[in-house]
Amino acid sequence: MADALLTVENLTKSFGDKMLFDNISFGINAGQKTALIARNGYGKSTLLNILTGKTLQDSGKVTFRGDVRMAYLPQQPELLPHQTVRSFVYSAQRPEHEDEWTFEQRIEEILSRLKLDDKLDQQMQLLSGGEQKKVALSRILIDDTNLLLLDEPTNHLDIQMIEWLEEFLSRQKLAILMVTHDRYFLDHVCQDIYEIDNSRLYHYRGNYDYYLRKKAEREYNERVEVEKAKSLYRTELDWMRRMPQARGTKAQARIDAFYELEEKAHTRFDDTRPQLTVKTERIGGKILEMYNVTKSYDGVKMVDDFSYVFKKGEKIGIVGPNGIGKSTFLNLLTEQLRPDSGRVIVGQTIQFGFYTQGGMTARPDMRVIDIVKEVAERIELDNGKDMSAHQFLSYFGFDDMTQYNYFENLSGGERRRLYLLKVLMANPNFLILDEPTNDLDIYTLEILEQFLKDYKGCLVIVSHDRCFMDHIVDHIFVFEGEGKIRDYHSNYTDYLAARNAQRRSESLQKREEKPKYERTRTDKPRATYKQQKEYEALTTEIDALNQEKQQLESLLSSGAETDVDKLTTASHRIGEIIAALDEKELRWLELDEVVNG
Repeated sequence: MADALLTVENLTKSFGDKMLFDNISFGINAGQKTALIARNGYGKSTLLNILTGKTLQDSGKVTFRGDVRMAYLPQQPELLPHQTVRSFVYSAQRPEHEDEWTFEQRIEEILSRLKLDDKLDQQMQLLSGGEQKKVALSRILIDDTNLLLLDEPTNHLDIQMIEWLEEFLSRQKLAILMVTHDRYFLDHVCQDIYEIDNSRLYHYRGNYDYYLRKKAEREYNERVEVEKAKSLYRTELDWMRRMPQARGTKAQARIDAFYELEEKAHTRFDDTRPQLTVKTERIGGKILEMYNVTKSYDGVKMVDDFSYVFKKGEKIGIVGPNGIGKSTFLNLLTEQLRPDSGRVIVGQTIQFGFYTQGGMTARPDMRVIDIVKEVAERIELDNGKDMSAHQFLSYFGFDDMTQYNYFENLSGGERRRLYLLKVLMANPNFLILDEPTNDLDIYTLEILEQFLKDYKGCLVIVSHDRCFMDHIVDHIFVFEGEGKIRDYHSNYTDYLAARNAQRRSESLQKREEKPKYERTRTDKPRATYKQQKEYEALTTEIDALNQEKQQLESLLSSGAETDVDKLTTASHRIGEIIAALDEKELRWLELDEVVNG
């Protein structure tokens, strides 16, 4: 691993009786972009903290190449309370290859994209947790680094910010090791996946769908090996029981092999969870109706003249930038806010379940299991059976130890998961979820997805997780600003493709509609023959690159290709295309001003 910026050898870490990882080894090469995935509590953040020196390993070695310039984004950054955003961000180190003007332009782009340019003079202590996370992210993107460690970088970002961050990281010649639950983000940025499972580390070269297939194959093979071990174990156990007292060298070797076999035969697997659907209360003919609803704050319209009649069983996603009115809309639905004008009519049979970003409160000395039992000791299922509170917690990843832990000892992520379960198990027939995916690992996210797919009531979800939305919702409400809400009858990915196509079409149309005298003004420099030819060539090249990018993305997402080398090559090529498009489109815009200005 001569090109490795980071080398980890035989690393082991445990907390008490819980082994997180045992004797794991891996490396991160220059320019390699890798995702780290595991269930909550399996050691992802601990591993990152060991790499940064914040936590000590039990054994093993971590080595950085001499020229490494590393930056780390934790889930909850620790920032100086009285420091201003400006002083923190502008203390970043400028790369040697960048001049002052280029460095300043990059800072302005990053701050603008993360919507921090109007908060430069605020102190950290006055920012929300999400804003602090964005400040910390902006600093490491600006700094002179060649290795980034990122722990859930998309938390607290809206979809537009996430899309920008995808492109930004893809075109950077950086090595990245990141923890993320956002599967689209993972696919678009990373070419490798490391998984921590049962204290071991597994490496997959490919996208998330490829990882799922190979993981299933690995687990199947492991189960076959364990079944063989169990069969042989019975034979060897019988031999051990009737073994003569005299133990020669061969007998001792067989005894040693028996204990290794015994350990393998007793391997336990997390079996696939069964399909689960809770019983919902019957919904009457009238569900929820909104007529000409308008709501403003300080003269800014959050919702403007919106009307909609909700139907049985529909699943609606809500998308739009932060601060555009999504939470206001949810509060209008549940009648926690009254509209300035218009009417909201809620059917008599409707029972809301409302998961808010504010989280839950509970007595700090209450145990998790008791908090859940306050809602219900048993949860009725749609198939006529029921499930105990203990079983319901286990289904969503709360092990026995955590179930009997006190609320005050839970992490922020565990508290949000517990809050989500309380909302789900109350059997609402109109479920509203405001950013439910934050702090969930990929495994819990997939369980929640399946649960919501099978949910029989009405469902409204606000989420910045595009993959999650695409898998669940029937259509989306797009918040376009100034209170305008558009009902788009497809998923977010289709909406995004249509939006981008429309923007390009509008740009071309405006150029065609521009009066002739404006296009031939003499007070602007005329395009030279060379510039005209370069402009035409760039137009063709950009179209070709976009077409190749779409073909490669279809290849990676279809699951039809299984060759590891081809998938890896395709992933790398997409990164190259994104970088090339960014450079060519910037030049195209410059020339467009001259050619068509």
